[in-house]
Amino acid sequence: MRWLFGPLLVALSFLTLAPVGLSTATDREISRSRGWYPLVGLLYGLLLVGVAELCRWLRIEAPLTAALLVAALAVSNRFLHLDGLMDVCDGVWGGRTVERRLEIMRDSRVGAFAVAGAGCVLLVKYGALTTLLAGDGTVWPALLFFPIVARWTMTLLLTVFPYGRQQGIGTAFTSGGKPWLATAWALVFAGLIAAGTGGVAGLAVWAGVSVLALLMGMVLAKKLGGGLTGDCYGAVNEMVESAALIVLVALLARGWFGPPFAWFGLVTG
Repeated sequence: MRWLFGPLLVALSFLTLAPVGLSTATDREISRSRGWYPLVGLLYGLLLVGVAELCRWLRIEAPLTAALLVAALAVSNRFLHLDGLMDVCDGVWGGRTVERRLEIMRDSRVGAFAVAGAGCVLLVKYGALTTLLAGDGTVWPALLFFPIVARWTMTLLLTVFPYGRQQGIGTAFTSGGKPWLATAWALVFAGLIAAGTGGVAGLAVWAGVSVLALLMGMVLAKKLGGGLTGDCYGAVNEMVESAALIVLVALLARGWFGPPFAWFGLVTG
């Protein structure tokens, strides 16, 4: 069963705190791991729902609950995606040539662009989650939805764009082949969850953030010589999460987002 669960363990190792799967993984398993990214996103969503429900049981107000949700997202992936966002902000805005941008992105030091970019994303997430939690509607579909579609966009970019460096673990996504079956599985899984949590609106937001991710990928690839690095995937994930949350706030305020089976009385507020 390693052919099935090997890539899953690699995905967990890449995207979470779990120290599993990566040290003995083959290039093929690393490449195919992209198919499991939306499932890892579902695990993040379940974590957020659990934290939110615990805070509700403890009667913790929305602002502190939102702060704990933002912290849970960041800590559970070792701040890896935020680190990618910060590296991209420093590199893209701080370098004038492709070589210089890639060099800056490798530098472990943090610049002003990195701090500003991470600060903006964290503030947007905190504000959006606070608004969602303070509203009258059911928030668990939104908490499940946005981590899944964000991880799906990482799968999408890995499949569409080449790796932007000559060396590094990211080269395995190319040398391990083009796993269109894994990408198709991720597409179906993400689409089903989007429809199940948000109905038609969920599918529309999923399609919208997919287009947004492709546009961001095109801009970054142009800045970095035609390909993307691991930092880029983390940066896009953070930006997509923020964008999705903003849209979810607007949709939930109008009652336009929610599981379709709730229409038949199977789920209540």
